[in-house]
Parts: sequence; structure tokens; C-alpha cells
Amino acid sequence: MTALSADTTPVRASGASARLTAGWHAADGPASLAEHTELYGPLPAHLGGLHGRRRGETLADLVLAAGLTGRGGAGFPTGRKMQTVASARGPAVVVANGMESEPASQKDQALLSRAPHLVLDGINLAARATGAQVAHLCLARNRSGLTTGVLAALAERERAGLDGVPILVHELPHNYVSSEETALVHWLNGGEAKPTATPPRPFERGVRKHPTLIDNVETLAHVALIARRGPEWFRSAGLAGGAGTMLVTVSGAAGLPGVYEVEVGTRFADILALAQPDPGSSGVLVGGYFGTWHQIGVLAQLPFSAEGLKPAAASPGAGIIHLLPPDSCGLVEAARVLRFLADQGAQQCGPCIFGLPAVADDLAQLAAGRPEGDPLDRLERRLGQIAGRGACRHPDGAVRMAASALSAFAADVAGHARRQPCRAAGPQLRSARLPAPPGGWR
Repeated sequence: MTALSADTTPVRASGASARLTAGWHAADGPASLAEHTELYGPLPAHLGGLHGRRRGETLADLVLAAGLTGRGGAGFPTGRKMQTVASARGPAVVVANGMESEPASQKDQALLSRAPHLVLDGINLAARATGAQVAHLCLARNRSGLTTGVLAALAERERAGLDGVPILVHELPHNYVSSEETALVHWLNGGEAKPTATPPRPFERGVRKHPTLIDNVETLAHVALIARRGPEWFRSAGLAGGAGTMLVTVSGAAGLPGVYEVEVGTRFADILALAQPDPGSSGVLVGGYFGTWHQIGVLAQLPFSAEGLKPAAASPGAGIIHLLPPDSCGLVEAARVLRFLADQGAQQCGPCIFGLPAVADDLAQLAAGRPEGDPLDRLERRLGQIAGRGACRHPDGAVRMAASALSAFAADVAGHARRQPCRAAGPQLRSARLPAPPGGWR
């Protein structure tokens, strides 16, 4: 890893970097406001003081020029979202998404627990740039310690008179779909934390019917750095055509699992090397529970970016890599994830109410090596029937993950279908490996 300073020149060989993570290893807890200011410098006092600003240039212009894309999984250009909300009629609202409902991710928790002021800077800047009169920070209800730390940071900022726009902190139910942007808006408007039909999208009519900018907390932390140092600085990191850095959570069969900051486009194998993977591990889940399963060798030489992983039909999602232990059965792990996703559906449409539970049952039979009839035929038919027909994207993500497991572990699939499951399947059916958080809607 690189030396932990705020202006580190990235190490081109491995792709490791330290921008958002600057100073994390030097302290046990969150950076105070004084420590944060010493590390990064003060927040620009007004938009005219933004780094590298030319006549008529806005923060949204700088962010667009930097090439920053959303770090929550969708990967949409952040500057374009800011421009759209800023140009909309009526007062805007900013929502920072720190829910991190993806069980295989820990990056947002790490960022908020170590550098809360960087996120709060980004929220403040986004609010000013879009003309928002209020901003909301959404966190998971079952992470009270994280909320306490953020509130303490806000209290520091209030004493220092930093935030001109009020930032309200909310604790939402920790369901998988509760972090979806329309679910956040629905909850903030007094409803349940469940996705709603679109259009309108939140940028058109969101919280209290105002145009609403919703960004992941890591995205907003990058905005705070771009405002200080400019788009050229941001683009000075990035490999294989990527721009900037990203936080990646590596879990599973690794000697040093955790959250790593790497340049976008870093070779997949180089990211794994940072976490010291088990040499016997061969299967990997990329992108989280809505992601895809692969054999590591298929991805090893590819850049870790949305564009770089396209040849393998993969995506980084929110920057997630889960390594399958050598003694694990990929079908069993995929069946567990699918059962979790089936249970986490909002139960608002047929694919969630009937489709995902049926597919989860089929995959569970296959994983156990005790199929009833022909589960492979049923899976192929049902996966095709569900895709694209949900009220939200939840069924699509679940179907994508399940289909990828059948492809990545094709040899095991054949054996399990013949009632000859791999030796690891039996013990694993009795012991959970991938995590699953509690639920609730309001």
C-alpha cells in the first residue's frame, strides 16, 4: 500500500492508492474536524473558490470533467446528475445514501467511521451546488455506533459554523432493497422503505416532490476532494481508462480481508494480491449479491472497472469481491444468497412473491444434490420468465446472480443434478458463510 497522505501519487504497479483512506491507519477512530482540516485543508468557502474554476464553471462542471461516476453500484456520471437537479424548477433536496444494505460490502461503514467529515463536506458542497435547502443522510438503523459518530462530527461542524444547509441524519430499516433510491425517498416521505414505481425518478420529483439528488457517501467524499484539488488531480489516478480511485471490499478466503482503496481499472489479480488470497481459491463473487459468480482465472487479467469487466459479463457493483474458500461449494453459497434475496423482496409484484421463492427452492434442491424432477429445466424456464418483469430491479439482480452460478460452477451443476454432489455440499448446508442482515420496513 502507499504512504497514507492526502496527496499521494498512486503506485502504478499495483493500483493501490490513498486518497479517501489517507490517515486511516494513523488513528483508531474517526478523524476530528481539526485532523480532517489539517489533512485536506479547509472546505472552499464559496463556489467561486473551487480549485481550478474558470469563469462560469460550476461544481457540477468540475465533477463532470473529473469523470466521477457513482460508487454505489449504478455508475452513472455524478456531474450530470448534479447538473440535472441544479437546473430543475423549485428548491432541490440532497440525499446521501450510507445504508450499505449489500451484505458483502463494508466500504461505506469504513468511510463513515474513519472520515465522516469528508462525506459531510461532500453533502454540503452538493447541497450548495444544486441549490438545496436541506440535506438528508440515510444510515442503517442497526448500526447505532455509526450514527453516533456521524452526529458527533455534525456537532463539531455546527460549533465551527461550517454547514450552511442543515444535514438531517435518519436511521432506516436494514432491508436489502431499502437502500434503493426510490425506497429512500418513499421512507423520507413517510412511507415504508420499499422501492416505488418510476417515473418520476427522484431527480424529477423526490423528497416532498422536490427535485432530489441521491448519491452514495463514497461518491460525495470524492466530490469533496475534487472541489479542493480539481478534475485534473482526480484523473491523475486511474488505470486502463478509469478515472480516480474507488473503495473495494475483499472478503472470504483471504489472509488480509478488508477495505482497499485502488485506482479504477486496477488489474483484478493485483487487487486480490493486496488481500493475500488463499492459493486454493478458484471461485469468486464480483459485485455483491446482485453480482456474478466466476472462476478467478477468467477475471485475473481484466481491469476492475465497469468497462474492463464487460468481456466477462461482470461489473464491480459497489466494489465487492468475495473469494470462495477452497473447500466450499459455489452452488451452496449461491443458493444461500438467492434464498436471502427471495426473503428480502418487497412483496409488491409477482416475481418477488412467487418467482424468486420458486427459483430459490430449485437452486436449493440442486445444491443439496437431492433434486426433485428436473430443477435445471425449471431454473432455465423460471429465470427467463422473471427477468425484466419486476416492479423494481430486485428480481433482475437475483436472477443474474443465480444464472451466473450455473455457468461458473457448470461441472458441479452436472454432478449435483445426477445426485452426486461435491463433498463440500453437505457440511456447508449446515453452516453459513456469506452474511445476511436483519430486515424490517418502517
